[in-house]
Amino acid sequence: PEAVKLERLALEPVRRRASHILNSTGLNLSKFRGELLRLFGMGALEESMTVSVTSFGFKYGIPIDADLVFDVRFLPNPYYIAELKECTGLEEAVRAFLFGYRQTTEFMRHLEELFAFLLPQYVEEGKSSLVIAVGCTGGHHRSVAIAHALAAYIRGRGYPVTESHRDLGRT
Repeated sequence: PEAVKLERLALEPVRRRASHILNSTGLNLSKFRGELLRLFGMGALEESMTVSVTSFGFKYGIPIDADLVFDVRFLPNPYYIAELKECTGLEEAVRAFLFGYRQTTEFMRHLEELFAFLLPQYVEEGKSSLVIAVGCTGGHHRSVAIAHALAAYIRGRGYPVTESHRDLGRT
């Protein structure tokens, strides 16, 4: 107690000049980080967390660094449509096929609602990066289209996003 009293006395001139005073009593490390970012962050609070969205094929394994994994193998598979088989989920024809189904648009609506809730929670908790993996069977069609749409949605909410498609080049 005596050392704290001496420290407060020594720091009193600094305290008088301070533009912000943060009482850290009762704050855990992530809450403290959040407060510092709110007060002194260089940009929006959302920019304190980077988000990586990747597509993958389950037949090649789940990405080891994924924080969240979504399985989209329940969606209609463009692989079985002759004119779409050699295309990817980055091509408009595949996206039009997939998003022409109610379950795809409904799933995206639910994903968007989930991430509208989750992302601020992760930022508040002090998470600096989040890896989201979206998988289908081969990682060429469904997962690519959904990951691409999800990355665009998250980017639109102000978060820095990287988008990758791990298995797109595999056959």
